[in-house]
Amino acid sequence: MQKHRKGIQSGREKRNFLTVAEMAKEEFRVYNSMTQQKEVFEPKVPGKVGMYVCGVTAYDLSHLGHARAAVSFDILYRYLQHLGYEVTYVRNFTDVDDKIINRANELGENPLTLSSRFCQEYIVDMDDLQCLIPTHQPRVSEHMEQIKDLIIQIINNECAYAVDGDVFFAVDKFPNYGRLSGQKLENNRAGERVAVDLRKRNPADFALWKAAKPGEPSWDSLWGPGRPGWHIECSAMSAHYLTFKFDIHGGGIDLIFPHHENEVAQSCAACQECNISYWMHNGHVTNNNEKMSKSLGNFFTIRQVTERYHPLSLRHFLISAHYRSPLNYTVLQLESASDAVYYIYQTLQDCQDALSPFLEESESRGTERSSKLARVTPAALECIKALKLANSSLNMFKKKLQKQQQLSLIQSLIEIEKEVKEVLNILGLLSSSSYSEVLQQLKDKSLKRAGLVEDDVLHLIEERTLARLNKEFAKSDNIRTDLTAKGIALMDVGKETIWRPCIPSEEHLSQ
Repeated sequence: MQKHRKGIQSGREKRNFLTVAEMAKEEFRVYNSMTQQKEVFEPKVPGKVGMYVCGVTAYDLSHLGHARAAVSFDILYRYLQHLGYEVTYVRNFTDVDDKIINRANELGENPLTLSSRFCQEYIVDMDDLQCLIPTHQPRVSEHMEQIKDLIIQIINNECAYAVDGDVFFAVDKFPNYGRLSGQKLENNRAGERVAVDLRKRNPADFALWKAAKPGEPSWDSLWGPGRPGWHIECSAMSAHYLTFKFDIHGGGIDLIFPHHENEVAQSCAACQECNISYWMHNGHVTNNNEKMSKSLGNFFTIRQVTERYHPLSLRHFLISAHYRSPLNYTVLQLESASDAVYYIYQTLQDCQDALSPFLEESESRGTERSSKLARVTPAALECIKALKLANSSLNMFKKKLQKQQQLSLIQSLIEIEKEVKEVLNILGLLSSSSYSEVLQQLKDKSLKRAGLVEDDVLHLIEERTLARLNKEFAKSDNIRTDLTAKGIALMDVGKETIWRPCIPSEEHLSQ
């Protein structure tokens, strides 16, 4: 009993000496799609994390589904770094594919030129959404040797066969096929984007290498000129940058089957010691509760949304639901996200304005801060609470306080602002622009959605002021009500009237 008590005591003492980051590491859990349960995160190499995330097939501008995947794993990347891990983050581009070839033929363009153009457009979109640049962004076209070498390994291990210049994976040779998705073998539709080939030994066998066709890009190989199948690219590139043993493999939930299922089969067939610790998948973005996708034609591109809404508003919308849950797109949701971002930045601006006279003095005295950040989701909730507390403190700040109370309040506001900024940084919501610049950008977007320019609003404010002076209160109320319906809120501050964005009426949103 005494030994047991001593063990508990030493455990407590050890925990007391742990840093906040170390404690967060101990408590960090991830949902593993392979085991279908939450697991304590333990990297294969202490202090280091290898993460591979499937990127886009580059044949068009990216839509909100692509944005959600990118933002979800960007937050994971940021949080792992926040915990002190050295992260090698790999996110690929599929730049050789049937869809790319078909689109290039429609446009009369070289397939690799077209895919390169849309890879670059994707990078621009990711920068707008404040996604950090991954450690590596490999393209299929630049890794043909690695892909061919991997296929040779699979053939040598008798898990693939060549037919007329094509190479197929033999699913019968991999008894664990289906363990990630839970799919039965007979449900597989060959896992590629073409009709079932009668030359296959099993209809579920899928292509590792496709023989060249006229007018398509191709590369020389032992089986003749051709190009890779869809799935082999990720097995080859993840192994090249992270080896066959790494920590996290991520992507959209639609990739679990067949893409990731086939990756598991290929990689394990090539290397028996292949092991990925955690498979993670984000949920769909839906439109009227139907999966948003290019094939269904019900998608909105990132550009279409950011033309009307600030990229931070879109990012806020994308993280407004648990990353594994479906996220339904509505204009009202985007408006709410935009309103939330404005509230955050207005509060930060108010804090900065109130504290600016005291910051130099505080810094010169060597103020220390206490870091108490929890995991990302609780941290986001704490961020909101902290902002409300900041607003409450700012209201108190305006009152007459004794010097000691004022100093205490100043210190409290400084701490709140620093912690809020750190949480916003993890969430990717902290802009490199100044608070005032972001607020102006949000106002400009709201004016665009309202079909107004700022001079229109200022003119209406003057008209309303005059109406109030003339005691034409019905007219002044109508001006205010009409603007509010369009998403422009008027606020009387002393003798001055200012405006800020607000959520428009449902009637205006439906127009």
